[in-house]
Amino acid sequence: MKHFLLALATGSMLASIQPALAQTGSNTDLGKSVAADYDNKLEALFLDFHRNPELSYKETRTAAIMAREWRAVGWDVTEKVGGTGVVAVMENGDGPTLMLRADMDGLPLVEDSGLDYMSTARQVSIDGQEKPVMHACGHDVHITSLIGTARRLSAMKDQWRGTVVLIAQPAEERIGGAKLMMDDGLYTRFPKPDYAMAFHVSADTPTGKLALREGISSSSSDSVDITVHGVGAHGASPHRGKDPVVMGAQIIMNLQTLVSREIAPLNPAVVTVGSFHSGFKHNIISDKAEMQLTVRSDDQETREKLLEGIKRISENVGRMNGLPEDKLPTVTISQERTPATYNDSALTGRIKTLFSERFGSDVFHEQPREGMGAEDFAYFVAPNTDVPGVYFAVGGTPQSAFDAAEAGGPPVPSHHSPFFKVSPRESVTLGTEAMTAAALDLLAPKTE
Repeated sequence: MKHFLLALATGSMLASIQPALAQTGSNTDLGKSVAADYDNKLEALFLDFHRNPELSYKETRTAAIMAREWRAVGWDVTEKVGGTGVVAVMENGDGPTLMLRADMDGLPLVEDSGLDYMSTARQVSIDGQEKPVMHACGHDVHITSLIGTARRLSAMKDQWRGTVVLIAQPAEERIGGAKLMMDDGLYTRFPKPDYAMAFHVSADTPTGKLALREGISSSSSDSVDITVHGVGAHGASPHRGKDPVVMGAQIIMNLQTLVSREIAPLNPAVVTVGSFHSGFKHNIISDKAEMQLTVRSDDQETREKLLEGIKRISENVGRMNGLPEDKLPTVTISQERTPATYNDSALTGRIKTLFSERFGSDVFHEQPREGMGAEDFAYFVAPNTDVPGVYFAVGGTPQSAFDAAEAGGPPVPSHHSPFFKVSPRESVTLGTEAMTAAALDLLAPKTE
């Protein structure tokens, strides 16, 4: 997952969803049960997941473990949904349907965290190249926690009514797995949820803290490829060719005006050129240059304006340099894309009230949203479907690490870094308890 930050915001309560706190026994009882599960089962699973990460679309071992663990506690499991995705269903009388999701994939990085359970795994990716693999974004926390939540809900069936659907999703890091699962009939082959929830462990949030905001949760993301077609020539005779490097540079510089001059100043938008390649030799003008871009926004109108602007600027740079119409730069939007993720206002308010009552009002961590990370959970929830969703953050780094960094010590490693690490016990147990408590609240038996 892309660098992840969530800010705390005050959620509003709507009359359409009234909080009905489940009678779950004491908060301590649930917390103790989750802690016991961690000691007896979840810690070993987390360590195994961390040592054996798998790349996007290749999560076969991980998926098999998820299916095995869910079946072992009574869930009806279907494998190979949208590729390597796993779906588990438990029906428990009349009531709403709730979907809980965790992502499974790791990243192509050599781990250098210094942990005694570091990954040394390597795997052939979908592009056919062998790469190192590590859980550099905490997905091992997510899947371990969802196993923990499955165990608690199985053991507490007397305290909830309805249907729970668990999702082990592939390829979040390439923002493609959620759409594949939807295209494979997630909401038609299985019970369609009335609510959907997920969380992300955050290295930027102290352990023991949660972050949850109403409205925008993560940005849209589009991966864009630009190919500039030139005319090759000798580097000593540039007038005999059409230099794609110069045209590429012109495109890059003009793309900067998209955000600075075409998007309203208070409307978030990012156009980043992450790769620019052309040629093989000092004195040869190549006949082609290739660029790779990431494009981010918080609303569909801005998203479309950016993508249209990239195409317009690229093609007109070609025209300005005298290229014929059939040789203009080509702009391709890849399948690695996702809309923005929004937290439903009413559902967010309800969950915030629950978390405040269960963990205390000081559980929430306030931090400004500093980046435009993306998350394909968006495909499961409104406005892309009619399912209200909530996506929240669970703290992963001890406060002592932040204090040390502020005092001049080592910085806290970011997501997608080879140095990334979180505190597994604190992350898994809080994530499990929060998800379980939310499920018990949303699926609380109706009382007279």
